[in-house]
Amino acid sequence: MTPEQRAVNTIKCLGMDAVQQANSGHPGMVMGMADIATVLWSDFVKYDPNDAHWPDRDRVVLSNGHGSMLLYAALHLSGQSITIEEIKEFRQWGAVTAGHPEYGYADGIETTTGPLGQGFANGVGMAMAERWLRENVDPTLVDHHTYVMCGDGCLMEGVSAEAASLAGHLKLGKLVVLYDDNSITIDGRTDIAFGEDVCARFEAYGWQTMRIDGHDRDAIRTAIQTGKDNVQQPTLIACKTVIAQGAPTKADTSSAHGAPLGDEEIRGAKIAMGMNPDEKFVVHNDAYNHFRKRHDVLSKQRQAWDSRVANSGNGELLTQYLSPPSTENVDWPVFEEGTGMATRNASQSILTAIAEGIPNFIGGSADLAGSNKTKMPGGDCTGESFVNGRTIHFGVREHGMAAISNGLILHGGVHPFCATFLVFHDYMRPSVRLSALMHQPLNYVYTHDSIFVGEDGPTHQPIEQIESMRLIPNLWVMRPADANESSVMWKVAMDRRDGPNALCFTRQKLPTLNMNIAQNAVYGGYTVQDFADADSTQKCILVATGSEVSLALQSIDSLEAEGWSVRVVSIPCRELFMTQSMEYRQSVLPSEIPSIAIEAGVRQGWLGFGVQGALGLDRFGASAPGNIVAEKLGLHVKGIVQQVQQNALR
Repeated sequence: MTPEQRAVNTIKCLGMDAVQQANSGHPGMVMGMADIATVLWSDFVKYDPNDAHWPDRDRVVLSNGHGSMLLYAALHLSGQSITIEEIKEFRQWGAVTAGHPEYGYADGIETTTGPLGQGFANGVGMAMAERWLRENVDPTLVDHHTYVMCGDGCLMEGVSAEAASLAGHLKLGKLVVLYDDNSITIDGRTDIAFGEDVCARFEAYGWQTMRIDGHDRDAIRTAIQTGKDNVQQPTLIACKTVIAQGAPTKADTSSAHGAPLGDEEIRGAKIAMGMNPDEKFVVHNDAYNHFRKRHDVLSKQRQAWDSRVANSGNGELLTQYLSPPSTENVDWPVFEEGTGMATRNASQSILTAIAEGIPNFIGGSADLAGSNKTKMPGGDCTGESFVNGRTIHFGVREHGMAAISNGLILHGGVHPFCATFLVFHDYMRPSVRLSALMHQPLNYVYTHDSIFVGEDGPTHQPIEQIESMRLIPNLWVMRPADANESSVMWKVAMDRRDGPNALCFTRQKLPTLNMNIAQNAVYGGYTVQDFADADSTQKCILVATGSEVSLALQSIDSLEAEGWSVRVVSIPCRELFMTQSMEYRQSVLPSEIPSIAIEAGVRQGWLGFGVQGALGLDRFGASAPGNIVAEKLGLHVKGIVQQVQQNALR
């Protein structure tokens, strides 16, 4: 057989062997897309065999991540990463070859995929980042493609539709998607639930589309090249394939999708392919040679790129952009004590300051820039130009926005944020979860953060969202009490490099604290106002976040009239506060003094936080002016006094 055929068959065999040994996995897609992967990596993907992190490499995303062995096999054969021993450990504890590709486990895994459609949208974000850098730095230093492999399931998910629509609108010509059109899902043939003309749909989005035989390698080559040649449109190549191609009885059946084929089926498949049925995890030199035939050329491309960077006036700028953002050049705003300001307005001033200090800080909202206060200085990213583009108009596409933003930050070179109303976090939660899983320092801006939005009613009044976000490991939820806390929290968010942040801001005005006090928000929690009588035998602590901090401060006089000495503690970021030493936390919230939590949301998390009581909401809101809603639902000074009287007495 030819070296190319040997390479194709090797991918199939590695996929079958690994899944069978693990007794778990998805062999069918690996076998069905083996021709596509072989052509893509051996003939097209630009990478440095000696440096997997070359900034100008092509990005390859396996959106249908259940077929992870396809990616692992290609990375092994191309010499980028993944050893045979690691392939043998597929899906085992501690293995880099996880059941679905996980970012950071091995070089060449550009993103974590598995939830279908997410990788597709990540690819759109990567293509956007490439275009932004190419047009704002230097097209001789930034010039690469993003390739996405996806399946029927990816294109059924709404997140991919949102991302595809924006990609077509923005004319992302360096995005090429290879669609594994095998007509099979777990439940059977796709026509039980999926019947539209996918190519016609993508043409309506503004994409170039092609239909090919996904096992005709010459057709695959021609289609990919055609996609690369079209710089005005993203390209979808519908590759008609047979799932588990070559398997004697399970090819073109749903039984090959998500279970091992079995020893006899594998043996029959290997014989039919002309491979040795007694060999397992064996790769012959001709397969390696085929995948690595361009290594000399690729190394020279990288060397030429290094030379261009060294000799270009823009090389230093590119290096700066590819580095973590430095906040040293940001003139962080300080707001006048006592003035009333909505924290969303404060955030707008802070965003402007960040943009002036960090030139590759970009972002936008889901059609709510005026409400979220996220319009950036500079221009917009449009289909015609990304030059000086600082604002991205994501449209009403919350889920796609978050997944695209993951792609932007994973690509590198830009530092993105995205924004919407807090109540719509639920539309984007799966993507936020993946940000946290991948430890990506992406900033999510949420405004209209409580029932105080008022007249829009319970559909737009977040109740459970803040606490539900706190349930996501590694996501820091920030709810500043005023304009100055907002400035401090934005700096904490921009300096954090190991995970995402959710910054939650008010629509209503709040009194501004003295910055000398608010700067202690850097600890995640601190004393805003201390006991008037430190020797009192009847003391209590009011623990609050966001707008409820000012409500707590308003309650002091009433509580003192009842004989209480009161400390008010602001906890703008519970996760950050919990990273502080036990000594510090005890100094702020001494366990021997009863404390009451105040937050305009569900109480569950606070009741497990060590407080004696919590004033919150365990029901949905209502449509009325914000102050009336708060009054009717008990979020007022009288309600705080009642909580203290009921729960703080010992």
